[in-house]
Amino acid sequence: MDASNKKPGWRPSWWRGRTAVIGVPYFWLLLFFLAPFLIVANYSVSEMGAIRVENITSVVDGAVKLTVKYSNYVNLTADNLYWHAYLASLKYAFFTTVFCLLIGYPFAYFMARAKQALQPTLLMLVMLPFWTSFLLRVYAWKGLLDEGGWVADLITGSHFDRVLLWLGVIETQGQLMHTTFSLIVGMTYTYLPFMILPLYANLSKMDLRLLEAASDLGATPWVAFWRVTVPLSKAGIIAGSMLVFIPCVGEYVTPELLGGPTTLMIGRVIWDENFSNNDPPMASAVAVILVLLIVVPLAIFNKYQVEAQEARK
Repeated sequence: MDASNKKPGWRPSWWRGRTAVIGVPYFWLLLFFLAPFLIVANYSVSEMGAIRVENITSVVDGAVKLTVKYSNYVNLTADNLYWHAYLASLKYAFFTTVFCLLIGYPFAYFMARAKQALQPTLLMLVMLPFWTSFLLRVYAWKGLLDEGGWVADLITGSHFDRVLLWLGVIETQGQLMHTTFSLIVGMTYTYLPFMILPLYANLSKMDLRLLEAASDLGATPWVAFWRVTVPLSKAGIIAGSMLVFIPCVGEYVTPELLGGPTTLMIGRVIWDENFSNNDPPMASAVAVILVLLIVVPLAIFNKYQVEAQEARK
């Protein structure tokens, strides 16, 4: 098209509505996710020099030479420490997600069914912990669960620590800190708002006339809850579970402060490789596998979910 024939306000096709709206988040992901991930992936196949990580490309006799060191990934398969840390991270993240769902769903349901005037106050109470430093909140649990803390006294006074010992989440009766129990409690408390908020957003938009229709058809409140409310809140359950599970897998601060020798997670392994062992390439290889363990199943799940939605149309 000739420039003289262009109408006032004309814009190229790549700048029009839908393309621009989709392009902004894609650019954000490329800049703040893909680019850092490629840098870490580059480190994972690089050689560690005397001071810094060596480049994988070099110029030798006028030719570009590519040197890829894959031994870091071989070491991951040879050393059981890494696989135990990966499996432990997935296990603790799974149980944290389950407990967040069991606690968060009733709270989100109550918020969604509360009076409209009360809902902003309840929402503020959920978000209130974010006004306090993350480290302070974790340190607070150290005081609560350590010897002399009122939570520890309540558990030991009610002899509930015997149940925890039977479940295998503590090693000694009365010793609650630096155990699986203290780790799960700390991570559940930390990530509970991330479960409540998506569930509340989903449940608050549900059409209550569906529950009235279920009641007219003879369903009890409990049956209506399981047959109507829970299926309609599946999107909120999935969103909340992903928001809790993904950061829990790579958690470092909470296991470091509340966990113990038996609760080694992959975040601690990455820290040790990078700072204690001064081996950024190995730490990068561990991080790359961690990202793949999370992103690949999510991509497959999302693919089948989209196909299922299209099949129902």
